[in-house]
Amino acid sequence: MMSRSMLLRSSLALLCAFALGGCSTIKGWFGDGDKEKEAKAGEPAELTDITPSVEVAKLWSARAGKGEGRIGVGQRPAVADGRVYAAAIEGGVRALDLQTGKQVWEFRPEKKSGLRLSGGPGAGEGLVVVGGLDGEVIALDAASGEEKWRAEVPNEVIAPPAIGLGMVFVRSNDGRVTAFDAATGERRWFWTQDVPPLSVRGNDAPVLGPGFVFVGNDDGTVTALAANDGRPLWDQAVAQPEGRTELDRMADIDGTPVLEGTTLYATSFKNATLAIDAPSGRPMWNSGQGGVGRLGVAADRLIVTDRTGTVYALDKATGSALWSQPALLNRKVSAPAVQGDYAVVADYDGYVHWLKLENGEFAARERAGGEAVKAAPVVADGVLLVQNVDGELTAFKLQ
Repeated sequence: MMSRSMLLRSSLALLCAFALGGCSTIKGWFGDGDKEKEAKAGEPAELTDITPSVEVAKLWSARAGKGEGRIGVGQRPAVADGRVYAAAIEGGVRALDLQTGKQVWEFRPEKKSGLRLSGGPGAGEGLVVVGGLDGEVIALDAASGEEKWRAEVPNEVIAPPAIGLGMVFVRSNDGRVTAFDAATGERRWFWTQDVPPLSVRGNDAPVLGPGFVFVGNDDGTVTALAANDGRPLWDQAVAQPEGRTELDRMADIDGTPVLEGTTLYATSFKNATLAIDAPSGRPMWNSGQGGVGRLGVAADRLIVTDRTGTVYALDKATGSALWSQPALLNRKVSAPAVQGDYAVVADYDGYVHWLKLENGEFAARERAGGEAVKAAPVVADGVLLVQNVDGELTAFKLQ
């Protein structure tokens, strides 16, 4: 039976999906009134014509499967050693050549198994690992797609596993992180964080450092765990879950934190971003701009998308806002990626937008199918990958 917490979280997800079109675009409950007035009654901002300043070429498109649109999560591909690994609720896992999109192998579960792959894939150390809506964890050989081992966790997995340090780290939707031996699938340890009654549905992977596992939590904190045994080493709040209602208090950190050297960057649904000294957990700076999903990382700045759809660039050294781009209000904009000299986001209508890193101006726009893109784009070896909720995977390259 589902726990009370799971029921409450599922109910919130359904409420957001049917009534508001996604929790990341709730309007009127969280402030930001000046921005909201610019969009008529919460309507998505209309796209205006732009004069492209960079040429974007579509390399290829392929099908990963389907099913994400019905459960309110978005999967993103993983890239390792020149291959793209993509999964879907219905469709299994596919390995594709990064440059051509040609299929290398396919892992397709039998229909009678009822396997619904929702968390993943994660790739590394010769493995591709995916999770399922019923708590399954499946490790495949990255070269052949052959199943290596299978394990279980107590709750649904909608985050890609993290692979490294000889282990596979799986975050399930009940706030638990479970570490499995990468070679055998044997459980090594687990750690659990209490989950608030209501949260945004959209977990992401932990990030690994030398001897550390860093986890963004649904209560607005980041926790550092010892990789060898899961001991908590420190806990730091990125945003405070403050407010009169459970909805007001949502402060989820649903994007994988970013580790650069000894600095960890994390962003929260409650419009906050924090730079943390990773070994000690000491805050270095904080910013009042942030959002759900991953941060885009450039040489001297971070890119974040807030819950209204405004895109910001933040100075890495101080957290101060360098520019903002509000022209995508209410378009359910994805978390960003960085491709060359451009920040890239996608929206509810399948449009992909390239913004100049220097000033946030629009530089190009293309479409990746006609369905919503919920997950952040992925950039590898100069190729940008976008997967929409209909399972269409599209690759773009700057000319």
